Amino acid sequence: MTGMGGLNPTPGALTVALVQQQVPSVAEPGDIERVADEVAEMLVALKTATPAIDLVVFPEYGLQGLRKSAWVRDDMMLTLNSAPLDTLRAACRRANVWGCFSLMEANPDGAPFNSGVIVDGTGDIALYQRKLHPWVPKEPWEPGDQGVQVCDGPAGSRLALIICHDGMFPEVAREASYLGANVLLRTAGYRLPFANAWRITNEANAFCNLAYTASVALAGHDGNHVASMGQAMICDHEGTILVRGDATADRVVIGEIEPARADNARRAWGPENNIYQLGHRGFTALADGRNDCPYTYVADLAAGRYRVPWEAEVVITDGTADGYGPPRRPGDPTDTARGAYPR
Repeated sequence: MTGMGGLNPTPGALTVALVQQQVPSVAEPGDIERVADEVAEMLVALKTATPAIDLVVFPEYGLQGLRKSAWVRDDMMLTLNSAPLDTLRAACRRANVWGCFSLMEANPDGAPFNSGVIVDGTGDIALYQRKLHPWVPKEPWEPGDQGVQVCDGPAGSRLALIICHDGMFPEVAREASYLGANVLLRTAGYRLPFANAWRITNEANAFCNLAYTASVALAGHDGNHVASMGQAMICDHEGTILVRGDATADRVVIGEIEPARADNARRAWGPENNIYQLGHRGFTALADGRNDCPYTYVADLAAGRYRVPWEAEVVITDGTADGYGPPRRPGDPTDTARGAYPR
């Protein structure tokens, strides 16, 4: 069900607007404040035009853009208390609508974090997520250090925020779902060559976890990059695409999510209730199934000894080929390197 783009909302459903935001052109700190004003105006206008909207999702890099020249400047980084975030929080409060936003977050102890927030209709931050897996070697961000976060959202939803490349790791979507999320938001700045990988991972993350996925990327370009792809989509818990966008910049894709359908499937399905069955292997033959861990990579990762068999042959293991400085060595007090971010 789509609700005809929010015109005919289904009682109890979550109406989501996914904004294929034009890649912002950002060169100076003042540009970020300008973009925040534009995003805030769009959010309020969307809620005014379509009152049924419960949640508006803007893409990764929606405030600070994609130019590497801006990424390497400390004065272009934000915090949760920065004025542009205050502007967006005030817009959610003014429109009484939830919003999802991206920020590159200042980090005095290393490289900045690639972060995101979900703001509720009163302007409070309901969820704060740091990207776990920066898109290396292209992105210089510090890997997230807070795990996966979830929060209660509108219409019976339990929300998680999966930031761009994190969605390529099935473990991230599984962790969010294991923590109870039934709606997985995914924001990105991906370019058009990733459209197929984007689609299949959004579908798989939904089906494998009996969750809805709602995903959107930047669109267009700022004259300095290959075009970002847009490609907003909502998938239901069976992995079926309910609504889908294209590459048009600033197109808004609106669709419905029924969190109760995912919740019911997780409780009532037999075949393909995979998130439950992962820890209850073979319950037809063995009461309650096996709940051991037969996966070597999981045990090794938990023990801090994750190594692929071809570890010594991997060619690219830092960002120097992409123009970044050497990475810092954690735990070494003599190492003051911050990669692209000199002290």
